[in-house]
Amino acid sequence: MFIDYVEIEIDAGNGGPGCVSFHREKFVPKGGPDGGDGGRGGSVIAVADSQLSTLLDFRYKRKYKAENGKHGEGLLKSGKSGKDIILKLPVGTVIKDLSSEELIVDLDEAGADFVLAKGGRGGRGNNHFKSPTNQTPRRADDGIPGEKRKIALELKLLADVGLVGFPNAGKSTILATLSAARPKIADYPFTTLKPNLGIVSIREHKSFVMADIPGLIEGASLGKGLGLQFLRHIQRTKILAYIIDINEPDIKKAFCSLQKELEEFDDFLLSKVSLVIVTKTDTVSESDLKKLSGKLPSDYIYISAVSGSGINGFKQEIEKRLDQLRA
Repeated sequence: MFIDYVEIEIDAGNGGPGCVSFHREKFVPKGGPDGGDGGRGGSVIAVADSQLSTLLDFRYKRKYKAENGKHGEGLLKSGKSGKDIILKLPVGTVIKDLSSEELIVDLDEAGADFVLAKGGRGGRGNNHFKSPTNQTPRRADDGIPGEKRKIALELKLLADVGLVGFPNAGKSTILATLSAARPKIADYPFTTLKPNLGIVSIREHKSFVMADIPGLIEGASLGKGLGLQFLRHIQRTKILAYIIDINEPDIKKAFCSLQKELEEFDDFLLSKVSLVIVTKTDTVSESDLKKLSGKLPSDYIYISAVSGSGINGFKQEIEKRLDQLRA
């Protein structure tokens, strides 16, 4: 199951209270205060793990509490610090504070970590309060409470190329043809229910990551279908490839509809480098293909994932654009 959005509560540990104690030892009169400090509370830390690809674990457990610090003890012994909680998250997870809706951190690199909630500092023991005028202090601090917050975890896939199109446009077939990914493919109209990633090899030691984004429908930006659930994944892709079935009654209109949905969700998406790919060219005759291509813009790319026609040219165009972006 692919889960890409959850809301959870995190609670750092409280600091342990300081100790009120006086040194007692034979032949040492008036040993003085020796109360130790309380231990620090455990923190809640997020870590990006490249082995994870979904937020499924956080669907079933919504509250995370770190361990409290222990009490200070006599003989100036500090209390034990509470254990931290490590939240392992997929690379590409964005964490937001639900109360303020502010971005806390974007875990866009493997191994990146961030303290989401700091544990409370331990209280001071009575040893800290001794003075010439107060040689027997009977005061110690309570530990400071740890931070608490409600946060949203939002996973956005990291990909070089995102395939965007209506259901049954052929996105999954393209991904399966170009990579080792095996998304569900069928000869009847349906839409992918989760994004799929595949690594496409260009040549030795050179490749790129391609994402098959579940099919959009008209009104997706307003929450219809699965639109809002997956439009967020397009935000991270470097290149958008608009996939349009050659059997669409009006290819230009279909392209404009896709752009409209992206613009209404986030108008920044239209500024991304993009390609328009007309698929399933094997389903029409050569003469019909020539007539159609003569009516459409010259930069449209025509491919057939079934016959392999145009696939190498498609890869070369992506490589060229990626090189331009890296430069």
